[in-house]
Amino acid sequence: MQLLTGVPLSELTTLRVGGPVDRLVEVTTADELVAAVREADDAGRPLLVLGGGSNVVAPDAGWPGDVVAVRSRGVVRTGDALEVQAGEPWDDLVAHTVAEGLAGIEALSGIPGSTGATPVQNVGAYGQEVAQTVTAVQVLDRRDGSVRTLSPADCGFGYRDSALKQHPGVFVVLTVTFGLEASPLSMPVGYAELAKRLGVAPGDRAPLADVRAAVVELRRGKGMVLDPGDPDSRSAGSFFTNPVVPASMAVEGCPSWPAGEDVKLSAAWLVQHAGFGRGTREGHVGTSSRHSLALTTEPGATADELLAFAGRVVDAVRDRFGVTLVPEPTAVRP
Repeated sequence: MQLLTGVPLSELTTLRVGGPVDRLVEVTTADELVAAVREADDAGRPLLVLGGGSNVVAPDAGWPGDVVAVRSRGVVRTGDALEVQAGEPWDDLVAHTVAEGLAGIEALSGIPGSTGATPVQNVGAYGQEVAQTVTAVQVLDRRDGSVRTLSPADCGFGYRDSALKQHPGVFVVLTVTFGLEASPLSMPVGYAELAKRLGVAPGDRAPLADVRAAVVELRRGKGMVLDPGDPDSRSAGSFFTNPVVPASMAVEGCPSWPAGEDVKLSAAWLVQHAGFGRGTREGHVGTSSRHSLALTTEPGATADELLAFAGRVVDAVRDRFGVTLVPEPTAVRP
């Protein structure tokens, strides 16, 4: 465990905004993570737990308490199940599963952040989401300081949602267990763009390594693979979730997909057709030059500037189409 002071949140988040931290506590094991959270709670200090910082808009004023940076590592395999420490970098884990011939999360390649964050957001992309493979999540419950294991039902997974997300600050993820399938081939490819890139029909399977390579290539083409040399990767990935609305609210011309009795609309299309196409800039923030759904920052940007721009996007989409976009990253406040 290491204690630092004065470190700016901009150095800990992919959007590169945020002021200085009173106390930065870097932990390297689950036990250290539990101890650091309990110490902050017992002392009554404001607490922010950060993994890869890829889904956070950090406050310009900084953090007047403890920021616990989760750097725990480790993957334990039992049969086709993997128990993974919360701080394990997510894309490293996906690469490991592909190398080990385990199918289930290969289409989630290239996503930044840590493993512990994935069940909170129910991370998904290219036809897969972690809810399909998560079998258990070990958490610290800050309400009583206990460590317990949540089942998938306890997690309450929904589209880019979970019970952990719905109760912010209550649960701190320690480990995540995934149930995968031993196979040289991927799970059925369920996303048309990916199937086309692979040269297979939707529903077919493809070699794991081919799927991973295709997904990373697609994401890189949209500026959604972290790269210090790529200004479009100064983002939180997709800034808005695809809105799920009643079929009666479908927007003419907007790509959509069935979602039970409702339809899921393309947030990228809505943003672009509301006047915020690729490369729209206002000050130090704006849309990515390669994907209208990603909001990016330039050096000198502030969180307030970014959130104000996002608010203008939400207002424009609502005014034009009657649909309210929901931000995917969390704007944290002490």
